[in-house]
Parts: sequence; C-alpha cells; structure tokens
Amino acid sequence: VQLVESGGGLVQPGGSLRLSCAASGFTFSGWAMTWVRQAPGKGLEWVSSANGDGSSTKYRDSVKGRFAISRDNAKSTLYLQMNSLKPEDTAVYYCARGWGSDFGSRGQGTQVTVSS
Repeated sequence: VQLVESGGGLVQPGGSLRLSCAASGFTFSGWAMTWVRQAPGKGLEWVSSANGDGSSTKYRDSVKGRFAISRDNAKSTLYLQMNSLKPEDTAVYYCARGWGSDFGSRGQGTQVTVSS
C-alpha cells in the first residue's frame, strides 16, 4: 500500500487549495478513503471520507460547505478541494484507507499553512 499526498502550501485566509492523494498497491475502488489532519501539537483529526465510488461522503462540521472530497478511480487518486481556508485549517493533511475514524495506513502527508 502506497499513498502519496501533494498539493499543500502556504495560502492566505480565504484562499483555496486542492490536495491530491495518489494510491497504489491495492484496489483503490474497493476501499473507502479518508482525509485526516494533524495540527501542530495536536492529535490526528478526521476531516472527510468518501465511499468506494464516491457516491457517499461525509465531513466534520468545521469544514462542511468549505471542503469537498472526490475521487477518480480510473486514476486511483483521491482529492480534497479546500475553499475559504481559515488559520485553524493549518495542519499536515494525510490520506488514509477507511471510513470515518476507522482508518488505516496513511501517506507521508502534505503541509497546509493558512496565514497572512
């Protein structure tokens, strides 16, 4: 199982970023996928999940209406479109296999910093 996140960076409050997670080593379409994040000095926090075909998604309350999870099973890639970013969204973002808080293997992560 290999998960490689990309797309992070430094963005001003109110800005947008699109994270990607390239998956390999398993049948991507057969797994629900999840984004989690870890802010400095804090524990892992679940952000969003999508089922195997992307028809069912869920979000933590603090990102609802701002973030959108999606997937391209033909490319074995998971995405997270993040809009209206806030300083409290600053964290390392990881993708993982699984649904909700029941997630497993993570990638190396991509840093998202929201600051003026």
